[in-house]
Amino acid sequence: MARIVLLDGGTSLELLKRSTNKAPRHWSAEYLISEPDLVREVHLDYIRAGAKVVTTNAYSASFTRMAMVMAEDRVPELQRLACTLAMDARDRAGAAGADVAIAGCIPPLNGTYRPDRVRGFATNRDEYRRLGELQAPYVDLFLCETMSTAEEARAAAAAMTEFGKPVWIGWSLDDEAPRLRSGETIAAGREALEGLGVGAVLANCCPPETITAAMPDLVATGLPTGGYANGFTAIPKTFLPGKTKDQLKTREDLDPAAYAAFALGWVEAGATIVGGCCEVGPDHIAVLRERLLAAGHVIAGL
Repeated sequence: MARIVLLDGGTSLELLKRSTNKAPRHWSAEYLISEPDLVREVHLDYIRAGAKVVTTNAYSASFTRMAMVMAEDRVPELQRLACTLAMDARDRAGAAGADVAIAGCIPPLNGTYRPDRVRGFATNRDEYRRLGELQAPYVDLFLCETMSTAEEARAAAAAMTEFGKPVWIGWSLDDEAPRLRSGETIAAGREALEGLGVGAVLANCCPPETITAAMPDLVATGLPTGGYANGFTAIPKTFLPGKTKDQLKTREDLDPAAYAAFALGWVEAGATIVGGCCEVGPDHIAVLRERLLAAGHVIAGL
């Protein structure tokens, strides 16, 4: 029996799925302004499904991403909305939200899945620090997710640990091998975080099979470990920001039961933090919760 922290699933694509706006100019951040009730609803559905950590809908609300659509000046507003909508969902959940933590989303800054687009350490650290300043008054922890390189994760961790809150790192792994998308090993990624006070390391937004293969190396880092996979068939090496649904296809073999089987395998291998990423929705999280409890595990907050 293990004590498991259950994360939510993917928010951005869940919003895209439910909204009539299928081409938001500001990507997932647009729904913060145009459909705040929908954002709140998605968070609330994850809490009701059993998630104990809800991540803010701020993945595309960075200064770099918003500058691409001439909206950099809206970042403070978007970050505030992302945080307060998650907090409001927790409040509206009643007893189910009592021990739910809000994770501030700290994303890649210059393109997802693209280690070749990762900028220098100082440039990334400085923007991450600006995002941390906006989120820190609201969130309970920072989740630096979908990191493609050791240096990218180090910059995010170096900035976020300045705010005195738990910092978790999520590496996006190669689709076909248990290594970072840069080709670096998980051990190298862990070495880059040495001395920064990171509280947990995870693998995210990659196939569940890759997370299964990587779990021994993740556990070997000596830090609390976890995983939250995506439901895509493959990630192209030339993936471009802002065109997720145009470039990626959804797997048809990863229903809630199949996904839960993968996540239970991670727990058996030593993971204590599990959830879902893109194309993993509230139904997946609800079934995962049921399977964890049936296996004798305890689902708890931070």
